[in-house]
Amino acid sequence: MPRPSAAQYCLGSFTVVAATVALLAVSGASGVLEVAVLVGFALALGTLVTVLSLAMSGRSAAGAASPAPAGREYARQR
Repeated sequence: MPRPSAAQYCLGSFTVVAATVALLAVSGASGVLEVAVLVGFALALGTLVTVLSLAMSGRSAAGAASPAPAGREYARQR
């Protein structure tokens, strides 16, 4: 599996921070355990976003490497 780029790391980090702030603001959690659970959930969400963006960039790179034949060339191949 290829390594994430800097942009993918930034996207995942931003997701973690934004999700943590939003969850803490909405839930009103005050206990250490409650905050730890919310931060863990936000970390899992950020990891998921990074992995999905990595998979999508890999899929688009594979599609760009082998473009579909067009026009007459496609008709000759059939």
